[in-house]
Amino acid sequence: MKRILAISDIHGELELFDSLLEKVNYEAEDDQLILLGDYVDRGPNSKGVLNRVSELKRNGAIVLRGNHDEMMLNAVDGEPEALERWERNGALVTLQSYDSSIESISLSAGTEFEKHISLIREMDYYYETKDYIFVHAGVSPDIPVQKTDPHTFVWIRDLFYEKYSGDKTVIFGHTPTSVIRQKRITMFILEKIILSVLMEQLPMVGSSIALNYLVRERTLWRKRCNCGLHSN
Repeated sequence: MKRILAISDIHGELELFDSLLEKVNYEAEDDQLILLGDYVDRGPNSKGVLNRVSELKRNGAIVLRGNHDEMMLNAVDGEPEALERWERNGALVTLQSYDSSIESISLSAGTEFEKHISLIREMDYYYETKDYIFVHAGVSPDIPVQKTDPHTFVWIRDLFYEKYSGDKTVIFGHTPTSVIRQKRITMFILEKIILSVLMEQLPMVGSSIALNYLVRERTLWRKRCNCGLHSN
């Protein structure tokens, strides 16, 4: 049976992403990779991350979208206040990964940028199996996923992880692990949600779910690359 590897919130950190895949010995033929979104912003190489995501998708990875990817897409589509919102959340460093000469927000970042916008448009909001739901932020506790507003899948926080009681275990990212630890969440809910955040190493769950992250090496990696690592 294939391992299922779930990774979220890469945020432009191509070097760390590649190191993580190497550390878990990812093999496209043997593993099912599921990426839970937030490929852009904050880190130095969003363009490189999206190139890698595109390559992984061609080799069988399931690629979902996150709220930062959605903000980028909304800005390009000219939705009200979307450009300003994306700017507040890391747009400039993302655009500079396409063209280092950019000094202010400009959406004319070239052909490769447009190709990546098309890639994001193709991304689903969630992936569901018999026992699991994979999603960026979470699901509505009271609404079936098929009827849920897509905004929920990439933005929900407290309502999901404090109230969820569905039959399926939800694998998600978006919310920092420190937030979950600070909340008083019942053991039943904790058994039904698994926080899937890049850079955090979790134990094997069952025989087929492997959530592999490197949080214990976060400080070391930050020193090596002189950059902050984010998980939301």
